[in-house]
Amino acid sequence: MSEKRLRVIATRRLPEGVERQFAARFDFTPGPAEAPLGGEALDAALREAEVLVTTLSDRISAPCLEAAGERLRLLANFGAGVDHIDVAAATRHGIAVTNTPDVATEDTADVTMVLILAVTRRLPEAFALLQSGEWDGWSPDLLLGGRIAGRNLAILGMGRIGQAVARRAAAFGMTIGYHNRNRLPMEVEEALGARWWSSLDQMIAQADVLSINCPHTPATYHLVNARRIALMKPGAVVVNTSRGEVIDENALTRALRAGEIGGAGLDVFEKRREINPRLRALPNVVLLPHMGSATVEGRLAMGERVIANIAALAEGASLPDLVRPQDA
Repeated sequence: MSEKRLRVIATRRLPEGVERQFAARFDFTPGPAEAPLGGEALDAALREAEVLVTTLSDRISAPCLEAAGERLRLLANFGAGVDHIDVAAATRHGIAVTNTPDVATEDTADVTMVLILAVTRRLPEAFALLQSGEWDGWSPDLLLGGRIAGRNLAILGMGRIGQAVARRAAAFGMTIGYHNRNRLPMEVEEALGARWWSSLDQMIAQADVLSINCPHTPATYHLVNARRIALMKPGAVVVNTSRGEVIDENALTRALRAGEIGGAGLDVFEKRREINPRLRALPNVVLLPHMGSATVEGRLAMGERVIANIAALAEGASLPDLVRPQDA
């Protein structure tokens, strides 16, 4: 089967440069711009496509895959996380799943540092003051924030992104600790200047900033819960650029409203687009619209990885970014 004949459907519009590459190589149909495919439209795409290009906005569940046609051979995810796809169910149906690892590492680490600085230095309050027109000049006690040099950064999840965050934070003079499913090799710890904590509770208790960089899995759901939030220092800051489900968002909101912790910077939310209005109203919380990987370079790189996986399928070669059920 040649690449040209592969029927590729995307569940939503992708960046223009990516779509041009898809159209040049495959029989490609983009998805809608305003929202991902859903309902009958998604069922139709699953029946018609040989490759369905998915995004994190989709929910490709086991019942959803029952509607897939015999033509569907690959779910090529435009992004690294695949917690929105039932990989085991896809595998049972003989449908491969691929993702785009690595390409968003540096971009997401940049946004993590942006959030750390924005919360600790009270940047949204500063922007709001200027926009209000009420600023009347420099004052010795105006919007005093906290210095991050010398602060303890606790990284939950020391994969590629966690390590990239550690490198950046070290340059700012922060002390690095981490908790991970598996301890890093000693030479990696030494290069990062990072201390391993076998106990998540003990690491959280000493953290000035907690950066969440682990994936969402059944084991990490609400890993940062009310009990663990209660262990944190009164001035501690929580930053999440991973998946919203890792934090019990209601518990976090209660702690922030009660002044039990210092602030939060969130790029992801437990209910995706539904943001707790009480969380939105807090002055010590910085919220971003899931833009950790939102760079032109990152999106183009994602597209290239998706194309590489589709091309491998067309050629009968091994899929470079195959996701197995045990990895999901």
